Amino acid sequence: MTKIIALALAVLCVAACLVACGTTPAETKAAPETTAAATEEAVETEAAVAETKTYKFVSDTAFSPFEYLDVATNTYVGFDMDLLAAIAEDQGFAYTMDNVGFDPALAAVLAGQADAFIAGATITEKRMETYDFSDGYFEDGQILVVAANSDIDALEDLNGKVVATKTGTMGREFAEANKETYGYTTIAFESSTEMYMAVVQGQAVACFEDRSVAADAINKGLELKLVGDVINPSFYGIGVLKGANADLIAMVNAGLENLKANGKYEEILAKYGM
Repeated sequence: MTKIIALALAVLCVAACLVACGTTPAETKAAPETTAAATEEAVETEAAVAETKTYKFVSDTAFSPFEYLDVATNTYVGFDMDLLAAIAEDQGFAYTMDNVGFDPALAAVLAGQADAFIAGATITEKRMETYDFSDGYFEDGQILVVAANSDIDALEDLNGKVVATKTGTMGREFAEANKETYGYTTIAFESSTEMYMAVVQGQAVACFEDRSVAADAINKGLELKLVGDVINPSFYGIGVLKGANADLIAMVNAGLENLKANGKYEEILAKYGM
């Protein structure tokens, strides 16, 4: 009898503690439901932010016909500018553009200050160590460029001369790699315009430039001429920091494929005489 009374008293004590603490089985189950709702709301918020993201693009300043300043409107135009606009429209994403120069553009993406570059950048194994690229959107290669009245007609004629280059480009890489073979020295400039003027004004006897870009400069009246065949033909691509913005690259590739299928890509090429 004593044991029964003791057991009853113990049960009453436990019940009293539960009432005092305000804890019930129903209330204990409510916490996971609230956590699940909060998690779902957070996921929805994150998705909404992703849908409204504006990508920051950077590009070169003077690489006609791909990007160059239209002095009449004080805006940057060119094949790259139109191509990106068409891809963004096709895929429904927003972006801003800052024309900072070739080297600064790649550096900005590397530093996380921009999401992507489109600057006539050749896809190379070396660059792929640092950046992820889209599918190639234009094939080009370097070519020797000299003054219009120059008698240089081969690489061998560069022996003992000065060759102009543009920093960060495939043309400079080729020039540096072959200067001992052909006996010339090099000087570097930040833009294609500065490099061309060095050749026109006699500071250098030649430069190496992407064929389509040099041809465009000549068509616009610059007193230069092309010598020999295209060197190292390869594709340009849109680049992002390696491992980042995979969604953007996927949209660029899908948009580029659509533009080629619907004829818009060819229209942009024709607009710039390419």
